[in-house]
Amino acid sequence: MNNYNLIRTIQIECPLCGKIHEVEERKRIATTIIKDEKVTYEEIYYFCPDSDEEENEFTTGKIENINLLNARNTYRKSKGLLTSDQIVAIRNMYDLSQVDLARLLGWGEATISRYESKAIQDEAYDTMLRIIKENPKAVLELLQKNANKFSAPKLISIKQKIMENLSSSGMEFLSRQSLESEYVRFQKQCDANGNTLLNIDKLEAVISYYAKRVNNLFKVKLMKMLWYADSLSFKNYQRTITGLVYCHDSMGALPIGHYKIVGLQNVNMQEEDGFEITKYHFLVNENIDENILSTEEQNVLDAVINKFNSFKSQEIVEYMHEEIAYKKTNDKEIIPFSLARQIKDF
Repeated sequence: MNNYNLIRTIQIECPLCGKIHEVEERKRIATTIIKDEKVTYEEIYYFCPDSDEEENEFTTGKIENINLLNARNTYRKSKGLLTSDQIVAIRNMYDLSQVDLARLLGWGEATISRYESKAIQDEAYDTMLRIIKENPKAVLELLQKNANKFSAPKLISIKQKIMENLSSSGMEFLSRQSLESEYVRFQKQCDANGNTLLNIDKLEAVISYYAKRVNNLFKVKLMKMLWYADSLSFKNYQRTITGLVYCHDSMGALPIGHYKIVGLQNVNMQEEDGFEITKYHFLVNENIDENILSTEEQNVLDAVINKFNSFKSQEIVEYMHEEIAYKKTNDKEIIPFSLARQIKDF
């Protein structure tokens, strides 16, 4: 059984037999050592059918560079570092050359070139690259700091790309950052967050999951259903789903930063004019993968849906007013999840 895959047959000058003829371009799984660790990667090579069995394989300088890059990228992935292709993609987000990106970051001009071809970045450099990938606002700050390294036309060009990114993926980052700022006091697992740190991905998934299965889901009802999901999860598994922290409010439990939850870019919400108030109507987001929620978590959500699907907003508010967790806390106080163990049976 062959331990290779045939890519193509090409005609080149063979360095083994010194003739111009057809050789096979193949790929196979190979191993090498990088930073004292064994790395398994995909290797490309040429096979000459006219040479001796002991010496019938060769590579070119170009192919050797591809192989080395494949090996290094495999190592990067194993360490959670950006691959060379991902670094190139970051440059392309802002139409930057390798030198441009290095200047923007205040690095040596050859640094990015090395990371895209030969060298493996350390974690500190990788973190900086991720920041500019995810936060166009940080790129703008770096550009202002290093403006003297760019020509006037280049400055304008980069700023235009920054604004484009701010109005797309950057808005998602900023909306998340805004909610996260409300939770700086809750950076450790505790009774207030139900032994779970804020998880915006799961929060967005829970909201979409509810919206898909609950007709006419509006804000008041959603906020209560979020609390019940986290409380039931804590009661059953000693941890919540979203990491939200809830306060005692006249309408029941209300998560800290609730207005910023509504503003998350991946939360599909429509504002509707009601009688003297604006109503927030939540809809499913088809782009969210529900599989981010475990089977246990989905079972919890289904139990909450089965219980409250037919409840009107005022009915679920009145129902929650009878919960021990609500009765034992005062206005604006955090509702600890230790009290959630005493929620009424579903």
